[in-house]
Amino acid sequence: MARKQDYYQELGVPRTADEKEIRQAYRKLARRYHPDLNPDDKKAEERFKRVNEAHEVLSDADSRGKYDRYGENWKNADRIESATGGFRSPFTRRRRGGTDPGGFGGPFADIEDLIGQNPFGRRGRTPTATRIEASVDVSLEEAIAGTTRTVTVTANGSERRLEVTIPPGVKTGSVVRFSPGEGPQLHLNIKVASHGRFTRRGDDLYTEVEVPLEDAVLGGEVEVQTLRRKVSLTVPPESQNGQKIRLKGQGMPRLGSPNTVGNLFVTVRPQMPKNISEEELDLFRNLKKLRNKDS
Repeated sequence: MARKQDYYQELGVPRTADEKEIRQAYRKLARRYHPDLNPDDKKAEERFKRVNEAHEVLSDADSRGKYDRYGENWKNADRIESATGGFRSPFTRRRRGGTDPGGFGGPFADIEDLIGQNPFGRRGRTPTATRIEASVDVSLEEAIAGTTRTVTVTANGSERRLEVTIPPGVKTGSVVRFSPGEGPQLHLNIKVASHGRFTRRGDDLYTEVEVPLEDAVLGGEVEVQTLRRKVSLTVPPESQNGQKIRLKGQGMPRLGSPNTVGNLFVTVRPQMPKNISEEELDLFRNLKKLRNKDS
């Protein structure tokens, strides 16, 4: 039997915890179970994944609200509320004028925030028989820029290929709605794949960069690859291993508000020099003498 996961228990916080308490609990557990600190430890790796999942849900007001109401079924909140007659969540933002926020997908596109509404912005129940659900995997690069997917829908014995726009800022658990005008409404359940270089927490991204030892000590500049482009990062003097530097506006766009962008936090990892010359070794020896003399 699959293990039931309680996100609050996973982070060790009460259900009344505020954003700060959730963030602090997550950081503490993430440091403890991070794969880099627990190599070849499958249990720690699995716990790290569960902690990340719990934080991703509870750090977002919309997904946390759904989780508080429906528990493990929070991803099906839209379907549940439609089946109960179009009940609207207090987290729902209603579309105006028959178009989606930000102009993402044309007049028939919709996103997760429109719970319990049909694609034309009117309240009402969407019968299960007139809705088709599908799961869609997207990369983090696609989530930051937005993308499209071609989906084949079978209805009344015939197939239709539909091109659906997925807006920037989607995250795992987001639902993109699409109505072709005729036939069943299409609900795409989004899952954003993990990334080898970046970790996502809400709208913020986290990454690491290796810094030459001399730049970590004296200060300098290094090049950092973001999801959009390469940028120059100023490293302050005496930067310590694990120190975080914020790059404002280099994170993820907010779903439904693409002009609101999170930050990129870069962790500094001083790099020990290799192939050290004799002259360089003499400098290190002199530095050691000076440091010992001062201590």
